[in-house]
Amino acid sequence: MRIRKAVLFIAMSLDGYIADENGDIGFLNSVEMEGEDYGYSAFVATTDVVILGRKTWETVLSFNVAQPYEGKKVYVISGNKPSVEGNVEYYGDDLPDLVRKLKAEIGLDLFIDGGSQVIHTLLKERLIDRMIISIIPILLGDGIPLFRPGFPSQNLKLIKTGEFTSGLVQLEYEIISVD
Repeated sequence: MRIRKAVLFIAMSLDGYIADENGDIGFLNSVEMEGEDYGYSAFVATTDVVILGRKTWETVLSFNVAQPYEGKKVYVISGNKPSVEGNVEYYGDDLPDLVRKLKAEIGLDLFIDGGSQVIHTLLKERLIDRMIISIIPILLGDGIPLFRPGFPSQNLKLIKTGEFTSGLVQLEYEIISVD
């Protein structure tokens, strides 16, 4: 039986921000190239559950995609309105408990899509198994950091690197041990 993994797939500026100080992710457009998705489609095919925060979900919805994450169970972490709408569940209970439960089930990997509070909570509980981080060649100077302080040290093993003509660099790490 294959062990289900929680995998973070995200992009950040070279100085470590996933959005500017207003929550805008427009800087991602600087590496947009026709026909290049930086491994996103191949990655998404290895997952059947998406976990993301409410603000990240609202950003995804702002792209006007008819059915984002079609065919996947989506958990939007939100204390405001626990409910279910089609394949989307607004989840207001304990996030680490949810991830532990999902990792124990048979299925494909879990796609951790952000935001920084979701990532921080899962790192604090040592629940992220792999990270695929795309580094956008821009310095924002300020914004929402990918990694908030206050989680335990975790050792990583570099699995793969990729460089693209746009200047984007992609790093894939497996979390191999914890201190």
